[in-house]
Amino acid sequence: MPLAFDSLSHGQIAFGFFNIESDMLLCDHYFIFADRFCNYVQDLAEKADQPTIRTAWEIQIIQTPEAIGDLMGAIHGIRFTGFIGELYRRFPFPSEAQNFKQNPQGFKTQSQVAEIIGKYATLREIQVSVKNSDAEIQVGEYRFSSTQFQELIDYVWRGGYPRWKDNIRPAYVSGMRAKILRNCQGIFEGIRTHALAQTELGNT
Repeated sequence: MPLAFDSLSHGQIAFGFFNIESDMLLCDHYFIFADRFCNYVQDLAEKADQPTIRTAWEIQIIQTPEAIGDLMGAIHGIRFTGFIGELYRRFPFPSEAQNFKQNPQGFKTQSQVAEIIGKYATLREIQVSVKNSDAEIQVGEYRFSSTQFQELIDYVWRGGYPRWKDNIRPAYVSGMRAKILRNCQGIFEGIRTHALAQTELGNT
């Protein structure tokens, strides 16, 4: 589930997975599939030795809370509104607590999730800029310190809350980790490599 993370520009914002059968992430009112997020982070890691990086990410934006929906209402099966409500009608919250784990095969539902979010979101290209000398990254309207951005990466690595099912991660998450560990510079300097370096089946 999404957790509250600090940002330089907006204070605390929600970031994370929001349905265990989907690998889509939200960042406040930005939405992006996790494989694309990880690929974008890999691209930043490849250029981490450069003083500045400028690029663009393609994301989905939902403008209003009503269109985003009521996550807690959908989880409890009592209120299905907006995008999240429709998603939970398709993929309900598990009835057994032990099944509440992020599915590493969630990427297989992307076509279904894309069809649903297309009713509520606008596809946008946002500008992303990194100032490695200042240890900051700007992602569209949101600005993070390197430490704050690393917390988002760590969340995806762990599978958020409730973490990856059976501690098995998708290949795109492992690929992101490998690229970062080869170039821990710039905004990746000081990243929690002791956590990222765990084996695929290790406890994190």
